[in-house]
Amino acid sequence: MRLTACMLMASLLLVSATPAMAQDLERQEIIVTGSRIDQDDYSDYQPAVGLRRQADFLVQQVVIRGDTRDSEEREREIRAMLLRAIERAGSAGVELAQGTYIVTRLTPQNAAELELVGDRRPDSELVSFLIKAPLAGTNVQEAQRRIAAFVEGVPEVGRAQMDTVGDPTLSIVGPDSYRDAIIAEVAADSRRQAALVGADYAIELAGLNMPVQWTRAGPGEVLLFIPYELRVVPRP
Repeated sequence: MRLTACMLMASLLLVSATPAMAQDLERQEIIVTGSRIDQDDYSDYQPAVGLRRQADFLVQQVVIRGDTRDSEEREREIRAMLLRAIERAGSAGVELAQGTYIVTRLTPQNAAELELVGDRRPDSELVSFLIKAPLAGTNVQEAQRRIAAFVEGVPEVGRAQMDTVGDPTLSIVGPDSYRDAIIAEVAADSRRQAALVGADYAIELAGLNMPVQWTRAGPGEVLLFIPYELRVVPRP
């Protein structure tokens, strides 16, 4: 008899799982748009058991766009408004960041690295970045209100203005640091399964060496998991 704990296809964010990256993920903050899909010889299914917890941040993509005719003045206005946003973030209870997978803090020093790209017309450009609101001690609705108030409150510079883009997502800091807690959940479930199938069968686990993965589990929650496989086998 064989039971498998791998049930749901993970489907949105494709990354390379190297040992160096896995080590980094004990500390780095990661965007959770869906779930991480493994590559090469890794399983791409989400098991039934993992660790459900609150995300660390609600994350909203925003842009500052400008359409001043003179290109140098247009860039000056966009970057000046970006610096204003960075200066005001702390007092508004939010953080500014950049990145599509690993999130890094946006500062006056690295803000110049953000590239201006063309907008909807030849004489308009924009710069894109992230606003994060911590979820500890609050809820998604309050975090959304805080982000919206911040976007509304940053003074415009010339014809530059800030707008949100798309729906907010979540981030989690150091997903690999939860490996032991995830394995503890898997072990507890395995003991329950063993008690149900009886003394004539044993539980075998495979794949617990796989990288930690993640998916959204609710409006402000993530599910951290390892794509393990559970087998029920007859005892010899």
